[in-house]
Amino acid sequence: MSRRISWISKRNVFMFKQISLPRADQPQTVLINVDGREISVTVGQSLATALLGAGIVPFRHTAVSGAPRAPLCLMGVCFDCLVEVDGSQNVQSCMVEVREGMRVRLPSGSRHVGVQS
Repeated sequence: MSRRISWISKRNVFMFKQISLPRADQPQTVLINVDGREISVTVGQSLATALLGAGIVPFRHTAVSGAPRAPLCLMGVCFDCLVEVDGSQNVQSCMVEVREGMRVRLPSGSRHVGVQS
């Protein structure tokens, strides 16, 4: 049974992305690397839910107080789920679907903005 749960605007644009589930003949899990650790996660998950499901909390600490932070909204609004993915910094993990071989680094330490003269 195929069921589509999404809302279409007047311009026929989907507001919500349909989660792609694997077919029966496709692998049900993929391996991702998180800070050097291999983790098996379910295909179709967002990176944030995969990390939370693997017990990886917190994702980062605040620069000022060092308070632990983890995803809050899971829809791309709060930016508490920022990680580095395959060398790209500040990726919203709640907006990215896991894929085989993905390399993830959790941020550590405070961020410094470079000043060029």
